[in-house]
Formats: sequence, structure tokens, C-alpha cells
Amino acid sequence: MEITIKNLCKNYVVDGKVFAALDHIDLTIPANRIFTLLGPSGCGKTTLLRCIVGLETPDEGEIMIGDEMVFSAPKGISVATEKRGLGMVFQSYAIWPHMSVFDNVAYPLQTQKIPREEIAVRVEKTLHFVQLDGFGSRPATKLSGGQQQRVALARALVAEPKVILFDEPLSNLDAKLREETRKELRRFLTELAITAVYVTHDRLEALSLSDSVAVMKSGKIIEMGSPWEIYFDSDRRFVADFIGRVNFVEGTTAEGGGDFTLVNSVIGPIACEKKKDYSPGLKATVGIRPEFIKTFRDNPGEGENTFRGRIETLVFLGDVWEAETQVGDATLVVRIDPALPVAVGDAIFLQMDRRYCSILLN
Repeated sequence: MEITIKNLCKNYVVDGKVFAALDHIDLTIPANRIFTLLGPSGCGKTTLLRCIVGLETPDEGEIMIGDEMVFSAPKGISVATEKRGLGMVFQSYAIWPHMSVFDNVAYPLQTQKIPREEIAVRVEKTLHFVQLDGFGSRPATKLSGGQQQRVALARALVAEPKVILFDEPLSNLDAKLREETRKELRRFLTELAITAVYVTHDRLEALSLSDSVAVMKSGKIIEMGSPWEIYFDSDRRFVADFIGRVNFVEGTTAEGGGDFTLVNSVIGPIACEKKKDYSPGLKATVGIRPEFIKTFRDNPGEGENTFRGRIETLVFLGDVWEAETQVGDATLVVRIDPALPVAVGDAIFLQMDRRYCSILLN
């Protein structure tokens, strides 16, 4: 079910000053897709989620879920949370400790006065879907963190909501369990073909879970696209930096060729694949991710975007060396094959593929 948001605003007063948590948000969340709101703490992503579910009342704007207007400031409409047909999974799981797994999952159906026999069938079906067969009689607090997260998911799904919303549900799990649960969650949501709105500050969750990502900053959505587009094709410095490790090289645009833009930078001329037309002489920042910088002990010969540097630091990460390399007046982070014999102070040659050299806006 599609969600349409128009001109949504939410302000708070902090120390006598008005703070815009949501600043005129216009957004369409497609039906039956996994849509992620990504951004740093305080950017407004959780406030937006809470406005959709009805836990916060916006100051301006409208929210439609499918064909139903659930909030409209100009029309005076505000549908109660429990009547919006939504499921919600919180960061804390909100598992009731005095209840069994069955009773936790059954609770939304019990409040709707659904017959006991139907509740039993639907709870059993939902526990099977989240791979918790046979766990119904167990105390909910005796489960692992990953299992409790699945109980919370089952409780959100059992009422067959039109939309399910997630507020950083994996943040309390350790790194390995978080990775495993991400894969499970992606599979669950894909099989359900349900509209899911997911809030996180974790770029790996956003990239691995989502069909679409909206990056937020200071109450605004500043860029939206597929995970691939956000990672590779963003032309905004904030987005490129937030979504992953990136090197920034300052310079000015110059005349290039038909399929590339040339930037005269502090490390020398850098050819970037042309995505837009830039006038010569503009201040520019080139963004290049460490994984797209090839490294050589010996000079690979004359070639586009080839630079000589010196290794300043080395950190062993198992599959790679991560090295800070001084190139001219810039320090670039690069990744080096652990089989390559290198040491701090060594000269090293770098090559950058123009396809992954992006000209970024501030």
C-alpha cells in the first residue's frame, strides 16, 4: 500500500527556540517495497515514522495510506493510531516479560476480540513464518536477542497490517547476529510483499535491506534512490560521506572530453566520468571510495588518474591493509592486497577508475 506525504512539518521548542524536526517533507513511499529512512541522529527520521503511525501530530501537511487520508492539518483529520492498520517494530522490541511467546504475538488479535480458535491458527502460522515453531509456550524473556526480535516481528505481522514500520530494530544486537537478522528480515519482507518503512542510521542496513533509500538531514530529505544509486551516483558530499568511506580531493573544473570532466586538483588532474556539464573554473570536490583505488608497488606506466604516493599508516583488517597515503597535499585512504609486501614509508602508485570519481556538491 502506497504512502503519500505532502508538505509535512513538525516543530519542537527547545530552550525557547523553534526547532524544525520535519521541514516541508514531500514523499511517496511505493507499495509493497522496503523503503528506508537513513540519516544521523536528530535528522528527523524517527519523527517522520512516528507521524506516519500516529504517535506524533504534525503541525502542517497531509498523510495518506493507500486511498485513506489519515492526517490532514488543513482538513482537521487525524485518524487514531490503532485505526491506521499499521504494524510497528520498535528498537526495544517492547516484549512483555510476564507473557509467553504465544501471548505476546496474540495480543493484537485479542484486543480486536477475534475468536480464540482463529487467534491460535494465526499465531501458529505467523510463528512458523518467522521460524519460531514450537516456541509458543516459552517465556518471551528466555529467548535470545535475535529470537525476541522475531517475536516482535511476528506480533507486528499477525494482525495482517497494510504497512509495517521499523524503528532501528536491530541496534541492540551484536554485530554477527545483526548481520544474520538483516538477511532474515529481507527474506521475510520480500516474501510478504508488504510495504515496509525502515528507520536506521546504519548504512549497511540501508544498503542490504532496502529497495529504496531516502537520506535525511536537518529535517529534510536531501536525496532518494536505490541503494546502488545512493552509493555510486550521489553528487552530494554529505550523502557520499554518510553512506560509506570516501576520499575528498579539492580542485577546480577544467576542459575535459566528450565523456569526461577534468578536475585540476591538489594531487594533479583527475578525469571523472561525465554525468553533468560543468563550466570550467568552478570549485569542485572529487569523491573516490577506497575500494576503487588500485594500488601498485611499481609504476604501472603512463595512464589516466595515476599518482605516486607514500604510505603514512597501515592497519591490517584481515582481507586488506587499510593505508593512509600521502599524495601531494592530500591524504588518501586506500585498500591494499594483504599479499602485497608493503610497509610504512614505502612509495606506492595509485590508479583511479574515472567511472567511480564523482564530482560532489556541498
